[in-house]
Amino acid sequence: MVAAVRRVLLLCSLFSLPALAWPVDWIHDVEVNKEKFIKLPRVDWFEVDDPKVVSVEWVAESNELLLIGLKPGRATVLLGADGKVAAWRVRVGTPPALDDAVFTAAKKACPDLKVTPLDEVKLTVTAGDEGCRKALLALFQTDAFEARHLDLTFDGKVLQTQLRSVQDGLQLTTKGRVKARYVGAGLVLDGPVTIAEHRKLLWETLRRTLGRFALDDQTEKPEPDAGL
Repeated sequence: MVAAVRRVLLLCSLFSLPALAWPVDWIHDVEVNKEKFIKLPRVDWFEVDDPKVVSVEWVAESNELLLIGLKPGRATVLLGADGKVAAWRVRVGTPPALDDAVFTAAKKACPDLKVTPLDEVKLTVTAGDEGCRKALLALFQTDAFEARHLDLTFDGKVLQTQLRSVQDGLQLTTKGRVKARYVGAGLVLDGPVTIAEHRKLLWETLRRTLGRFALDDQTEKPEPDAGL
């Protein structure tokens, strides 16, 4: 039976929902050797998975994030503010990454998958089994959709399978000191971590989870240094 965990995944602002999962929240394009300024209310920290592709700087005077394209490629940026996290994809001098084979596989694995390109919610789908979840995970790592485009429904068994995957990632980063559990559709993390471990477990959560979930981050972290 499909669990009652359906929610429309729309953004009112960048950090309106505390969440972290594929797909990314926003996709930004920057040309090589060019700059792009993005106005944000606040950023407490950020990390880039490939700093050779894009340089990221916070301009506190104007409350802007500066993206500088360094070489053609793609990078993912995690940003934190007020205890909430967002994921961006930055494309530097590269076209959108779309994969017809991946999309066809997702349609086959998820029978009720429906795409309405002209609507605000562009994809509606039920993750009813692990095959569908894995197919969607591959699809959502392409540039076909951003988080606000989705309306997802999860079977309870799928969430449990996903939880085990998250727990495996936490074991790698914190040796079991941080625990994960679902409360409804919300993922709760609790336990003591260093700042470095906390960033690593957020990356693991991103890589292993599907859709946009509320993330209740109850981990115990030391106070960070002032500034970024």
